[in-house]
Amino acid sequence: METTTNPRVSKREFISRVATRSGLPVRVVNKVYESLLGELTGAVICGETVVLTSFGRFYRQDHKGHKVRFGKSSVDDYVVLKFSASSTFNRRLGGNEDEISPETYGMIDADEFENIVEDRELRAAS
Repeated sequence: METTTNPRVSKREFISRVATRSGLPVRVVNKVYESLLGELTGAVICGETVVLTSFGRFYRQDHKGHKVRFGKSSVDDYVVLKFSASSTFNRRLGGNEDEISPETYGMIDADEFENIVEDRELRAAS
């Protein structure tokens, strides 16, 4: 298995990219981001599995505690958040990077994306 050393995308940068792609204000995208994560977290805490079609599923997984060699005599049972990518998403990851574009994600077409970027640049210049 190969590990990559790609740079990380911060929350601020991610929200900015989504705002650019969608043409929505950063404040609106930030509110949607916070609401989305809040709803996802709440659902998983309640034991529900959240399935996002063509992306993957989020679910909780219980882990049994175990004895440890040093320090505490044992580790209590605990719960972790798990994510399982869909086969559709995994195929996208294995594809050619040149093919990755806004239309790949089925959100907007390339012309519309370019228009959004140009409009933002014009507004920023004025």
